[in-house]
Amino acid sequence: MRRLRTELAGALLSLLALLLTTTACQGSSDAASPSPADASARTADRVEPLGSTPRPRLPVTVRSADGREVTVERAERIVPLSGGLSEIVFTLGLGDRVVARDVTATFAQAADLPVVTRGHDVSAEGVLSLRPDLVLAESTTGPAEAMDQIRAAGVPVLVVEGATGLDDVGPRIESVAEALGVPSAGAELTRRTEERIAAVAESVPAQKEKPRVAFLYLRGTASVYLIGGKGSGATSLIEAAGAVDAGAESGMEKAFTALTSEALAEAAPDALLVMTKGLESVGGVDGLVRIPGVAQTPAGMDRRIVSVEDGVLLNYGPRTDQVLASVVDQLYGDGDGDGGAR
Repeated sequence: MRRLRTELAGALLSLLALLLTTTACQGSSDAASPSPADASARTADRVEPLGSTPRPRLPVTVRSADGREVTVERAERIVPLSGGLSEIVFTLGLGDRVVARDVTATFAQAADLPVVTRGHDVSAEGVLSLRPDLVLAESTTGPAEAMDQIRAAGVPVLVVEGATGLDDVGPRIESVAEALGVPSAGAELTRRTEERIAAVAESVPAQKEKPRVAFLYLRGTASVYLIGGKGSGATSLIEAAGAVDAGAESGMEKAFTALTSEALAEAAPDALLVMTKGLESVGGVDGLVRIPGVAQTPAGMDRRIVSVEDGVLLNYGPRTDQVLASVVDQLYGDGDGDGGAR
């Protein structure tokens, strides 16, 4: 079941990254619509490396999530094939060794790196042209032929299990840190991240009744409108914010279901969790409430929208505490504009 959830969540992230390449340069089609809340924008800016730069102790042999044993002899030229993995490497303090990025690595320190992955569509030639000595991949990274070509060239490839919830934060950090020869830094970063997440969760204001939050995946330019259910990857985050995943709780067994008036009525969300570019793609909050069924929900009537930057919302990594803080702030705070406001 866990593998199924991982694959479904990975499928969403693949779709997200692919669509990002066609919408990244587009703004909202409704200039009058409010911009995302400041708390959301802050998560997209920079990662916060550990205080001291660790010194890798290599070689090491580690077990990859695909069952292979991988020996890492050098880690001078690293290519992480997802934004989440890039975030971990940079936060461990080894960002100066990263020579390429995935399109979903949206934080400032990675901005000038060449893009070699778009929507998990890896270019083996592009990766190999950078002469990497280590490639980090997700369990959903592909195509398989490209990954095989990279391995055939003698480059070690570590596959890390995809993230579907808060419980995956520590294992992912530690897997990457072990492969980089900095396990102590991995343990330190895991402690820091988990402590920060716990602190945010403890700050959630007490509620007489937990708000119902529905996760919507929106790409207006591609006519993609989905509501998350079990396995969407958002349930853990919503619950940590003191809320109920409205889609999962209403009985949606699939990771994602077509967004219909009937599905929205069944979920009856008090608030909607969306990705920033997805919100922009439908024309902001004004456009979102025009989608059939949205205006009739408590969330639509109150215009209670929680927006988080695409490249970080479901990463479940070193910035997840910031994501959670943003969700809590928008969900319970007074908000700034329509984003997160009643």
